[in-house]
Amino acid sequence: MPLFNFNFLWTLATFSGFLLSLLLIEIGEKPDIGVLEAAIGGFAIALFQGLLLKQPLVCIRWILSSLLGWSIITAIGIGGLGWFVFSTQFLPLRILYGVIYGGLGGLGIGLTQWLAISQPASVMWRWIFVSSASWAIAIPFGSAVGIVLRRLTHLFLGEVIGLAITWLLVGMLTGINAHKLRS
Repeated sequence: MPLFNFNFLWTLATFSGFLLSLLLIEIGEKPDIGVLEAAIGGFAIALFQGLLLKQPLVCIRWILSSLLGWSIITAIGIGGLGWFVFSTQFLPLRILYGVIYGGLGGLGIGLTQWLAISQPASVMWRWIFVSSASWAIAIPFGSAVGIVLRRLTHLFLGEVIGLAITWLLVGMLTGINAHKLRS
């Protein structure tokens, strides 16, 4: 499958998983999202992503390692990235928090997903970096869009749109490297 097609499908799978997760968990501010909600959301995302991976065993490992990652980063206080919004309304602080929490959360997710990757070490380490960098870029961007939309509309829905943009960006940015996970 050509890289562009796979990247598109990976982005679509990631975003579709996020939309499914919206039916299962409630979006809230950081303290509202618990380990169970993050695990449920992580499962929804990983299931759709895992279906794109060639081998059934890799798909199962991907789902389990993703569940582990989401559970760990939420349990240690980073939170269920992509399902919560920062409570601060100060845009520069939101961006800073987004870079820090996004980078750390993406690192945690990437490290656990590394367990599912049966590739050379260079591919595995690249995945960890891509995951961390993708979240460090997507969270502040989506959070900034979300706060602007919330201020303009006075509706929390603006924050949800910001989270949707976050997931689209994560899908696109990780999709560039995800095609290497297929073999």
